[in-house]
Amino acid sequence: MAVDLHTHSRVSDGSDPPERIVDLAAELRLKAVALMDHDILDGIPAARARAEEVGIPFVPGTELSVEWPTGRMHMLAYFIEPGPGPLQDRLQGLRDGRRARNRLIVEALQGLGIDITGEEVAAEAGEGAIGRPHIAAVLVRKGVVATIAGAFDRYLADGRPAYRPRPRLGAAEAARLTGESGGVAVVAHPHTVAGDSEGFAAAFEQFADAGIAGIECHYSEYAPELRQRLASLAGRYGCIATGGSDYHGTYKPDLRLGTGRGDLAVPDACYEALLAARPR
Repeated sequence: MAVDLHTHSRVSDGSDPPERIVDLAAELRLKAVALMDHDILDGIPAARARAEEVGIPFVPGTELSVEWPTGRMHMLAYFIEPGPGPLQDRLQGLRDGRRARNRLIVEALQGLGIDITGEEVAAEAGEGAIGRPHIAAVLVRKGVVATIAGAFDRYLADGRPAYRPRPRLGAAEAARLTGESGGVAVVAHPHTVAGDSEGFAAAFEQFADAGIAGIECHYSEYAPELRQRLASLAGRYGCIATGGSDYHGTYKPDLRLGTGRGDLAVPDACYEALLAARPR
């Protein structure tokens, strides 16, 4: 059986409500599904309630953007529950930083002569936390760009004219806070911090030294051969190999929950390994 340990709902930058994420996982007969909205845990109660209704194991958590010596990377913090806690208490500050960054991005786009307002972006996000995909969606709707990917390529990605940075935790600090909160820290899509076999080997060794328990090896954008190679390398450094689709609904229309671009099947052993890695 397969699992999907990386999905997003409209509580952050996905298009589906949390309950729909669980429904899709149940329709696919997945063994487990995780909701990993960015810097926020608000979707977890609804997703868990639906998971209990349909009888599928559910993993709560959040995705963090953290600082790494070679640049920024994303970290998946699994088994993080809503409420007070070492990591939970820091999430509000991260969300405040994201909101400030969003205002700066909108102002930068306006400075480029683009007709866009913060109110339009907020309407696109609805009740969820606003992120760059919502800004991109407004640009698509207004005909500024043809696709969300095109909005990032032209305006919103790092190095593009409307990109603005935001505050982030350091990777080792984020991993420590995750463990102190009863969670398991995993590096998401590691290609963002390494580009070849030598780079992956060096990074994986550093991940383990930083207290990071796992690495997302089974990822939608990786060829099957790379997934297996990364999983083998993770094992060599004592790291758990995890995986997921990075499903965002219509904001990443080429990625389907559970199967990614059609060839993804994350082994259920990844879920079992995460369970075993939880702090005692």
